[in-house]
Amino acid sequence: MISKILSAVTIGIEARQIEVEVDIANGLPAVVIVGLPDVAIRESKDRVRSAIKNSRFDYPVQKITVNLAPCDIKKEGSCFDLPIAIGILAASGQVAAENIKDFVFLGELALNGRVRAIKGALPIAMSLKNSCKKLVLPDENAYEASMVDGVEIYPVNTLGDVCDFLNGKGSLSPLTQREHTKIHLQKNQNHDLDFSDVKGQVYAKRALEIAAAGGHNIIMIGPPGSGKTMLAKRLPTIMPDMTLEESIETTKIYSVCGLTPAKNPIINPRPFRAPHHTSSDASLVGGGSVPRPGEVSLAHNGILFMDELPEFHRNVLESLRQPLEDGHVTVSRVNHSIRFPSEFMLVCAMNPCPCGFLTDPKKECHCTPPRIQKYLSKISGPLLDRIDIHIEVPPVR
Repeated sequence: MISKILSAVTIGIEARQIEVEVDIANGLPAVVIVGLPDVAIRESKDRVRSAIKNSRFDYPVQKITVNLAPCDIKKEGSCFDLPIAIGILAASGQVAAENIKDFVFLGELALNGRVRAIKGALPIAMSLKNSCKKLVLPDENAYEASMVDGVEIYPVNTLGDVCDFLNGKGSLSPLTQREHTKIHLQKNQNHDLDFSDVKGQVYAKRALEIAAAGGHNIIMIGPPGSGKTMLAKRLPTIMPDMTLEESIETTKIYSVCGLTPAKNPIINPRPFRAPHHTSSDASLVGGGSVPRPGEVSLAHNGILFMDELPEFHRNVLESLRQPLEDGHVTVSRVNHSIRFPSEFMLVCAMNPCPCGFLTDPKKECHCTPPRIQKYLSKISGPLLDRIDIHIEVPPVR
């Protein structure tokens, strides 16, 4: 018998509906999963087997073929555990197959049948807004998906709860759109750091205020201990609050990466990302065999802070040109191209020389002019042209 279950997968920050077909036939006991699955999906057969048995259902001792259609799309992640399990139970007659056609199933299964959280719940829910489908997903992702109006969300905790609901033995209450989409607009952000903490540096603070008001990129040059990093970390506290549309757009990126906060699944404060100077170009702008957002996309609608700017590899710095110019990153592969948004404010900090004390009146600099020139030449002219404000941050005594 063949059963068909609807599920979904994220491609970039967008979602694509997937049809999970399960066929149970006579033959040696085996499970074959086709349709370009990754390692996590191929390993799901063992999780599904244990989850079905520990949920007190019968696991078919036959040949099971699972097809993830369309077959030309690379699938990854563990969100197909639940639809595969439901498909096996429906094909074996343990779940009413006629009750599953209006639902989209997502979820990772634990060995005891518990449904674990997945990545990308928000973009998947947004893709179902006009399809009249109902979404069954883990309870941990329910509030995140409920940000989308017009989609019925059914949070579940165990495989047994889903099967009882489909067989008419239990009930699941749909979750309505959360009220914190309105609460989000209230100005109730609590920051651990505050711009008012900074004493002195009037010139630098004024420059940062102008940068925050106009969304200008800025670079701070000064000796160690002058407060460059301290000023940059406090910059988000004086920036305008994000609108609801900006928050949802940013939350989509964090949802795909599995970085949404557990208590409040919508990203409320503006992002502040500070990658280490050993970061690769792929981690900064995004990439991979299955493209994922990089730091510039995680900083979307927020701040990307690059401390010790000349210490970054030159190819990493040059990769920032397109995101700064276009406001998005296009990652191209053989089969498709994916666009990630990257409208961020670039804040940089650097020393004036390798030792850092070239502009410090109290400490002597021992760097030679060729060494200073080599140090500063790590930052190309085209990149500096995209940084609107250049300021010097003197030491404070």
